[in-house]
Amino acid sequence: MSLIPTLNAKELFTIAGSNTVGAKLAPQCARDYLESIGVENVTIQRGDVENEYLVSGNQGVGLDLERVSIRIEAHGSSTGFKRLDSGDAELAMASRPIKSKEIDALVKRGDMVSVDAEHTIGIDGLAILVSPNNPVATLTINQIARIFSGQIKNWKDLGGPSMPIELYARDEKSGTWDTFRKLVLSGDYELDAQAQRYESNDQLSDAVAANMNAIGFAGLASVRDAKLLAVSNEDTAAMKPSTFTVATEDYPLSRRLFMYLPPDTQIPWVQDYVEFCQSEQGQKIVEKVGFVSQNIRSFRAQVNEAMPSQYQALAKSGERLSVNFRFSRGSPNLDNKAHRDLTRLIAFLKKSENIEKLVYLVGFSDAGERFSQDLVLSRFRALAVRSALLREGLAVKDSYGLGSFMPVASNEDEGAKSKNGRVEVWLTDEPVPVL
Repeated sequence: MSLIPTLNAKELFTIAGSNTVGAKLAPQCARDYLESIGVENVTIQRGDVENEYLVSGNQGVGLDLERVSIRIEAHGSSTGFKRLDSGDAELAMASRPIKSKEIDALVKRGDMVSVDAEHTIGIDGLAILVSPNNPVATLTINQIARIFSGQIKNWKDLGGPSMPIELYARDEKSGTWDTFRKLVLSGDYELDAQAQRYESNDQLSDAVAANMNAIGFAGLASVRDAKLLAVSNEDTAAMKPSTFTVATEDYPLSRRLFMYLPPDTQIPWVQDYVEFCQSEQGQKIVEKVGFVSQNIRSFRAQVNEAMPSQYQALAKSGERLSVNFRFSRGSPNLDNKAHRDLTRLIAFLKKSENIEKLVYLVGFSDAGERFSQDLVLSRFRALAVRSALLREGLAVKDSYGLGSFMPVASNEDEGAKSKNGRVEVWLTDEPVPVL
């Protein structure tokens, strides 16, 4: 006679929200988390309702054996915050930042934008997709906005063949849609009513790949058989999302993936799960399912003659790390993600292969009214990171600011230009001469 319970599992907690996070990442993190705490025979089962999952396994031995589970409901970012508010979920998944009205609705649960509540669990690139047979390779954000608003209706107007454009978009509950609306439509355009809407990123991507006329958008993990377009933003270079450009958030349509844990939560399992997702092991799962992890790597950068001379010297002799420290707008204060990134950077620099490397920090700002003020702010930002490293006993060879040089987003876009405020981290084997 089997002692394995066949009745309902003991539910540890429920996660609700983003389909982008909930389709693959949250279930696989849940499986590996349960295994890490000794749960055996862990399975991921689809629920009776589409985009719902039950991750469960056996815990204990003999007569103490019980089945434990984590429930995941992936119906869009907004549903996660609603489920937190109603008490039907302990953790919210989101593929965009929490909105002001959601913060207000959850104020009784604590400060939902505090470092203890808002957790970046991975980085995604909003992929602009067409059929593999479509010859168009590059679009500007403005062109994408005009396409999806119905102002551009034929591919011939974009250098392609003469054929009508068919629009595929995510549904209203989706964080992917919220991100597209914010980063592309920007309040200046409305989605064409003829657009076909999808609840799933994978379904949308497959539909685009099969239709020569189609264009759509999805998370980077859902490119599948569709063709990925390069995207530019005003005076920035066109680029496709890649491991490096998304990890640094330089890609114009990069976005953070979040989990929101109300500060008043008393359930230890859900707190441990969030910590597991952000750990080195959890970030390997992020990468496995197709997103970009926050585990730090080094990359060789291409030297551009338009770069300031000191920056060129760094690029020629050093390697840039896949982390950018970002800040609260107009401030030298690190944002929530940066606090966790600081912990990752300290661990990375203390590895045996990096301990002798020389560290350089380069600060940038978005464009203000005067470049002299931009320069001061960029220097303060670099010094903020330098001070944090020094407190951990890690020396920085040099830090400096370049003001609003080398923007990664348009300074004319109020919503996007805050990405220009950042600190890059570079490593070299030898000192870089001051030029």
